[in-house]
Amino acid sequence: MARNLDQPESEGSTSALEFLEQPATLENGIKLGGQNLNLRLAPIRADWILEGNPVARNTVLSRSEDGMASTLIWDCTAGRFNWHYDIDETLYVLEGSVVIKDPTGNSRCLRTGEIIFFPAGSRAEWDIESYIRKIAFCRVPLSGKIQLARRVYLRLRRAFASLR
Repeated sequence: MARNLDQPESEGSTSALEFLEQPATLENGIKLGGQNLNLRLAPIRADWILEGNPVARNTVLSRSEDGMASTLIWDCTAGRFNWHYDIDETLYVLEGSVVIKDPTGNSRCLRTGEIIFFPAGSRAEWDIESYIRKIAFCRVPLSGKIQLARRVYLRLRRAFASLR
């Protein structure tokens, strides 16, 4: 049975996200929680959906100043669909489960508390029996030329540091 995303959790239930609802700011400006987790509809592309009528929602929790990294909460009801990754994504399952199938046909069930990494350029088939909620850590990968320049810079920096 799919979880009704419009109904609040029952009273007395505990959520893996309760820690985010406790606002606090440290003296150095670091913000701890307190965000309203107002998940907004984030429709899955119709041509990716293979079965069912999955309803996905998300909200961005944080974004790096350069826009190259972000953290978000995403949830989705039952359905089967393809997903194509144009960024690196590490996800942690907060609630529910999903069966992930790679392009070679290998499947793996991910449950609450498990982690998986999808590199940019990968794709997977998602099969959600009931519901899933995840926290996703996303990063735009650097191009090959920029990665090379970074490695050269780091080597030069180490070489000059050893001369001091």
